[in-house]
Amino acid sequence: MGKIKLACETYTWQMPGEQYKGKLDHIMRIVSEAGFTGIEPETSFFGDLSDPAKMQDMLSQYHLELAALVHVEDWRHSKETDQERANAEQWMEFLSHFPDTIYLLVQMPGKDRKNLIERQQNLLSCVNAISERATDQGIICSYHPNSPEGSVYRTEEDYKILLNGLNQQWIGYTPDIGHIAKVDMDPLKIIKEYRDLVNMVHYKDMYENGDWARTGDGVIDIAGITKYLIDSGYQGWIVMEDECDQAITDPDGVTLQDGMYINHQLMPMLV
Repeated sequence: MGKIKLACETYTWQMPGEQYKGKLDHIMRIVSEAGFTGIEPETSFFGDLSDPAKMQDMLSQYHLELAALVHVEDWRHSKETDQERANAEQWMEFLSHFPDTIYLLVQMPGKDRKNLIERQQNLLSCVNAISERATDQGIICSYHPNSPEGSVYRTEEDYKILLNGLNQQWIGYTPDIGHIAKVDMDPLKIIKEYRDLVNMVHYKDMYENGDWARTGDGVIDIAGITKYLIDSGYQGWIVMEDECDQAITDPDGVTLQDGMYINHQLMPMLV
């Protein structure tokens, strides 16, 4: 991939509700104006851009790369359901047209953590199976754990099970520094511990009370984490995923502000 590059995730536009679904062209325009060179859309935003040719045309129009594709599923059973497998096959076919794009797998959090061990093993079984098939097709895979209370991989003990259970032949790890901090873990410590698995990184910020902050306004040591990634030879995408409350009413404005942050705070470190 070369040096570290900066992309933007579409979750910021998911916070207002459904109004930006199918409007990935609008989101790309804002992401490009903000100064990002890549975008990481969740599949529900694609609309007619699920046509690879149309997607490539739109990316070219806004001078963006498709950093990653986010595929969210339940994966509650020991094997994928027929629909889950069909969805995975659809997105693998799409990604065959974008060989440098990461296939990012994310589990939809449940309502609780009942039957935790079984659910953890089921998730691993499904994700490893998907990533094996994807790897056979030349697709790069990664897994992104999250922090809601119904997530089956959210604590430090959970992470040990997850990151020792992912088959490293087929899939890497995307640490999200916000989700790590949200459950009182040290993002830098986790990234250092599992550095060999890291093939993409998500950035968001958080206030001391646990609420999401606009990037740069919170307590997460973004500069320190970035310095470590540089010093450790990380080459890949850092993806901004701002979830501050302002995004509920103004996702465009939040992203443009994040662009100013990366221009003033991160870009000088990356050149």
